[in-house]
Amino acid sequence: MAKDEKKKVAPISDLTICEATAQMLEKARREGVETAFDRAADMKPCPIGAESACCKHCFMGPCRIGSKAPYEKVGVCGADIDTIQARNFGRIVAAGTAAHTDHGMHILEVFRDVVRGKIKDYQIKDEAKLISLAQSLDIAVDGKEIKEIALELYEVLEKTYTQVEGEIPMVKRVPPKTLETWRKLGIVPRGAMREIMDMIHRTTMGVDQEYQNILKQASRTALVDGWGGSMVATEVSDILFGTPVPVEVDVNMGCLKEDEVNIIIHGHEPNLFESMVASVSDPALVGKATAVGAKGINLVGMCCSGAEMMVRHGIPHAGNFMSTEAVLVTGAVDAMGVDVQCIKQGLAKVADCYGTKLFTTNPIARMDGVEHIEFNDHEPRQCTDTIVENAIDRYKNRNKPIEIPQIRNSGVHGFSHEYINYMLGGTFRSSYTPLNDNVINGRIRGVAGVVGCTTPRAKQDWVHVELVKELIKNDVLVLQTGCSQISLAKAGLCTPEAAKYAGDGLASVCDTVGMPPVLGMGSCVDNSRILIAASEMVKTGGLGETIADLPAAGAAPEWMSEKAIAIGQYFVASGVFTVFGVMFPTVKDTRFHKMLFGGLEEMGLGKWGLATDPHEMARLMIEHIDKKRKALGIDKARERVLADMADRREIAS
Repeated sequence: MAKDEKKKVAPISDLTICEATAQMLEKARREGVETAFDRAADMKPCPIGAESACCKHCFMGPCRIGSKAPYEKVGVCGADIDTIQARNFGRIVAAGTAAHTDHGMHILEVFRDVVRGKIKDYQIKDEAKLISLAQSLDIAVDGKEIKEIALELYEVLEKTYTQVEGEIPMVKRVPPKTLETWRKLGIVPRGAMREIMDMIHRTTMGVDQEYQNILKQASRTALVDGWGGSMVATEVSDILFGTPVPVEVDVNMGCLKEDEVNIIIHGHEPNLFESMVASVSDPALVGKATAVGAKGINLVGMCCSGAEMMVRHGIPHAGNFMSTEAVLVTGAVDAMGVDVQCIKQGLAKVADCYGTKLFTTNPIARMDGVEHIEFNDHEPRQCTDTIVENAIDRYKNRNKPIEIPQIRNSGVHGFSHEYINYMLGGTFRSSYTPLNDNVINGRIRGVAGVVGCTTPRAKQDWVHVELVKELIKNDVLVLQTGCSQISLAKAGLCTPEAAKYAGDGLASVCDTVGMPPVLGMGSCVDNSRILIAASEMVKTGGLGETIADLPAAGAAPEWMSEKAIAIGQYFVASGVFTVFGVMFPTVKDTRFHKMLFGGLEEMGLGKWGLATDPHEMARLMIEHIDKKRKALGIDKARERVLADMADRREIAS
């Protein structure tokens, strides 16, 4: 592990604002251990590929078109810059959608086998949500047993993936005017397999060569993610494992404990983590841990499955995507189990350097040189108990110095759509009316979803934190998912006390309700919760007839994954102005770029935006929110009154 002195090294102060990660990066460099931050400094992005100005969809090339106007250069087949960009964009959307929908289909299969009695380790925890979801999909529930309702629900939801014609079930939850626009444009999804297949086929060499038509299918494919695969994953996970309610949770590397067996689960599928909760609570395994001198077993999450367990069980969270290697540098992690998505292959070398036992668990996601302990939903404890036993063995034989950054940040997370509904209106008068009223009267200027990854191409966490500070200062309520949520939690913005950073209007609402100005909703697949919240705002009334009418915007400040583009496109296609940071895979001023960044909005959808500076990003979002307020006629100053319980009873009567 000797250092390569020829490699470029960036100052750590330029890489992250997370003090714990910075401390571990310093340690890693002292000890000659390389991380993604180092690799990024040594490998610059390809400038042609970054703008999707190249094509490798056949082997007459690859063809490098370049990004210089007047864009006259074409590929060997004659494909121009707009066709090439559209094809690349469509394939990115298809890949991201495939990741989310495969996750969702797996969760749905677990649900099916739980209901049929084939899986005994999980059970339905939220019957009320099961009934509510069934009713929203026009499934009759009166006089039926839970099992009967659940089986009917499975059969309906399965169409999300397998249906080849018609409309996916969840479109029943889309605001009618938004759905009318989709139907007019021909972008209502049929089924996930059908749309992904269509997208990949039409972007093959010699098939679809009109950028507008390719983008139409990209929108249809993205919508089957947000309103299909991802939404099914979230809703069914809630039914099986519990719908989140606010819980105070600690985040950051200080959650590790030197005198306990530390196990980290990292990935995206909650069933692995749910089984791990059972394993670490097993008295026999706890007894084995104490027998080797540990005070107990400490289970900690990372990345998105960690975010799901944080909001469902209050399990502490060690850090987001760009900290997954750094946390191993502590030497305190006895075992890390990973499943799918956002798992760096570089973890293998770092784990080896510090003696951490790293295990892959999912049959579709193995890693060269890493031990695989396959996770079987029908016998999940065989995998998770084995991971615990290996962690105990590593604790007993620890031989590396341990350095744990003593930094813990507390926050309140778990704001599901159901809880927000209750929080605003109470047990018997649950409603989004108080939220809409306070948007109308101006206390809340608008709503923003700030979501997505972290990346070594930006200063870790900084853009997320600066953007959200600027938004809440300007009375914009922020909804959060995924790695972004952890960035904000580390910055102390997920507590009710953070209302002091908000504008007077938003702060008064937070103080009255007792909520933070930043509402953490779960993992990146849980962006579907934001779609449901937006739909509920439209349904409640007073803020237009479509999602595109809402004074709302979205942002992924430090995105890096194909999944992020799929998420962004389903928000845009749903009607939301969506701003990305870092870069965007198009050439500015081409016809395809102009369609994404303006043409879609003219068709009644949303549009994309791009800014690398967080304050510029906030300005774009606030300007859009103000534009929507003006269109709704609520831009004038009004008396600002927060509804009390008497007002709420009157509204609901």
